[in-house]
Amino acid sequence: MRYSGKQLVHPGVRARDLPALMELYELNYIQLRQLIPEVDLVPDQVVSRARGALDLYLTVRERCRYTTTLHLSYHFEGEQGHILAPDIVVRMYHDAQVAEVISRSRGRGRNATGFDRFHHDYPIEARWRVNRFLQKWLGFCLRHGHSFSPAREQFDQALQTLETDRIESLES
Repeated sequence: MRYSGKQLVHPGVRARDLPALMELYELNYIQLRQLIPEVDLVPDQVVSRARGALDLYLTVRERCRYTTTLHLSYHFEGEQGHILAPDIVVRMYHDAQVAEVISRSRGRGRNATGFDRFHHDYPIEARWRVNRFLQKWLGFCLRHGHSFSPAREQFDQALQTLETDRIESLES
């Protein structure tokens, strides 16, 4: 173990400092581009359905020349009604090729806390933690086959049409 600034760093684990945070922003951008290959072509609200996984909901909140703001979440039905979790808002900076969490809902439980970068000046540690969660979650979604690709949706629709036509031809 070595000492790096204010934190002890174990071998293979980066310190939670500004360079590590910027690296997370870059990784998040790369994974978002894998999840949403054509950000400009994706509808404002879309659902990714992958076999054996929860449906992933995407809402494009804002499209600008150099940025896109997205809301990603799963939807759950609970006793209190409709619940969004993890309920994260991400801003993609296309010119810098980075993406950061700009807000996260409070979640459930007494100790649940929200995250809103525009209303609080969070320390690097807090930003690192919430963006590290996003990085892990995006990897999880990609491993389970989620994608928001208009081309993939068209391909899936074409396959479904072919399957329907084949079944109808067998029945007649």
